[in-house]
Amino acid sequence: MSRNTLSKRRQLGAAGAGMLAASLLLIVSGCSALPTGSAPTASHSVAATPTAKPTVAPVFDPAGGAKANSRFFDHVALGVLAANPEAGGAEFINALSAGGFDKALMQVTPDRTAVDLAADSIQFSVRIGEDCLIGQTGPATQGYHSMVAPILATGMCLVGTTRQIDW
Repeated sequence: MSRNTLSKRRQLGAAGAGMLAASLLLIVSGCSALPTGSAPTASHSVAATPTAKPTVAPVFDPAGGAKANSRFFDHVALGVLAANPEAGGAEFINALSAGGFDKALMQVTPDRTAVDLAADSIQFSVRIGEDCLIGQTGPATQGYHSMVAPILATGMCLVGTTRQIDW
């Protein structure tokens, strides 16, 4: 394959991933998919290398909701990235499950595209009650990002194709 073809593919892949990420955030925050009167909390980025360490590590609160567990969700995801910056969806799901989140309530997008290229970003989520914890990372995302959002009208957290979590 020529360099020009590879360059065009990378540009198209990055643009497609950017559009997917933007679409995900737009749909997740769009009023038509949310229950009446619901709105997602503000999306936030979490630095992969924090400058100040918290004095107490966050812990999972099984009785707490998504907002109460968002700091722990980020802590787990950032731990996965610290161990392996190229981590795939299975690593995030396994770490979140080991941390106490219910694997049956998780979703994750594929690590590879339909044409077997590495995905420019992956999203993973945990449904807790009527809310979702959603994380996103990958080369096209400019770092790790997460948010708490209401469950979609479909009862799910992510829009589009997700992997079956059967491990």
